[in-house]
Amino acid sequence: MLHILLVPALILLMIVMHLFMVVVHKHTQYPGPGRNDNNVVGYPLGPVYAAKAGGFFFIVFGVIALMAAFFTINPIWNYGPYDPSPVSAGTQPDWYIGFVDGALRLMPGNPFNWHVEQVWFGHVFTFNVLLPALVPAGILFTVMFTYPWIERWVTKDDREHHVLDRPRNAPTRTAIGMAGFVWYCVMWAAAGSDLIATHFHVSLNDVTYWLRTLFFVGPIIAFIVTKRVALALQRKDREIALHGRETGRIVRLPHGEFIEVHAPLDEYKRYKLVGFDSPQVLPAEPNEHGVVTRKEKRRAFLSRWFFEDRVAPATPAELEAAHGHGHEAIEAAEGSKSLTH
Repeated sequence: MLHILLVPALILLMIVMHLFMVVVHKHTQYPGPGRNDNNVVGYPLGPVYAAKAGGFFFIVFGVIALMAAFFTINPIWNYGPYDPSPVSAGTQPDWYIGFVDGALRLMPGNPFNWHVEQVWFGHVFTFNVLLPALVPAGILFTVMFTYPWIERWVTKDDREHHVLDRPRNAPTRTAIGMAGFVWYCVMWAAAGSDLIATHFHVSLNDVTYWLRTLFFVGPIIAFIVTKRVALALQRKDREIALHGRETGRIVRLPHGEFIEVHAPLDEYKRYKLVGFDSPQVLPAEPNEHGVVTRKEKRRAFLSRWFFEDRVAPATPAELEAAHGHGHEAIEAAEGSKSLTH
């Protein structure tokens, strides 16, 4: 009886812990006017979200009731005892374990005749299975868990943050995430290397060699491309914030020059393009004895790697200087009836 009640009790305990963490740490929110790390802008818990949660509860309850009344799940009296022979060929592992299976398939043999099996505590440990299965998974989850502390140490930023960053405004972080995603996808695709080979009529060995190459090269390419794209989008946002959006209207000035009229953005859209932090490169600071330690040198190196390529948001002074730029000439041109399309 105790083990039957244990799982529901753990679920309720986790719900309570989740609600407690929400109250203490607050919900994250997208950037926007009036939103900062000390408030939450949106609909209140009661009655808006309470009514939504109640409606979702009754929808889920109704679907489960219909399934219980009209569907039969796993009718073993029709199928009989378990028989592995009807299992279809080409079955693949689930998504949450597929990357581990793919890492096993990408692992080469033992070309150097290493002794890859050890007997510890009366059990045989086969490292040609344990290493590809545990090392990539360990690296992936360790980086995801420790990354917030790494960036906090690099930036020396101990503030609480509840406002989300747009991916383009954190190009290095976005590039690291995309590199990890590509790395995971290569291993995940390797779990189906046999089906790739049979469906596309290519050699299984060629598929394995290409995936092994992408295992090392793919994350590097993804990092470079993602960071370049993010920086390009930042430059585009800065241009739009300073000069407005393109309207497609072409104006001929009195001296014969043709220019395009740009419409200014409203304050809400402009805030989205300029209302973000852009950390600068931190120099290596000496300690109280005037000595720059190795720790500070490593921090300065990582800070330069993270934030050397940056596009600073437009400042209020730059926005004020850019506002009305060229409008006098446009108004004079429109006043002289020289508007063309």
